[in-house]
Amino acid sequence: MSDSPSASPTAPALLYCHCQYAQVLPPEVKAAVLRHLCERELPFEAVADLCELSARRDPSLKRLASAGPIKIAACFPRAVKWLFAAAEAPLAQATTEVLNLRTRSADEIVASLASGELHPNLPEGKVSPDDAPKPREAGPSAPDPS
Repeated sequence: MSDSPSASPTAPALLYCHCQYAQVLPPEVKAAVLRHLCERELPFEAVADLCELSARRDPSLKRLASAGPIKIAACFPRAVKWLFAAAEAPLAQATTEVLNLRTRSADEIVASLASGELHPNLPEGKVSPDDAPKPREAGPSAPDPS
């Protein structure tokens, strides 16, 4: 994983995930980021839900993964890496930055999207089923009555 910025001869493509179905992203952050992207007239691509596109193995993920440097506003870098890999569209570690809408403020995300700098942050290693995001535990389970 590289934390050093790289200046690309071409601006990175911008991808925004609205997380329509899982609804795990804070609504106020999603709304603010989308509004700023539109107001600043930044060229970007928006998808309703990366999880759904991955499940359908949508060809647009291969197009996005192979188009060169990309910044993706979505959720955790590990999850985004796995979603693209599951759709047979692996992201390039050296040219992909994932901006986590779950943990960062809208202002931080917007500033990063507007910047020409790329801070690649995909986790290292091969994607395997063991890397898949784990379901969230509901809390302590009741003891087995048997």
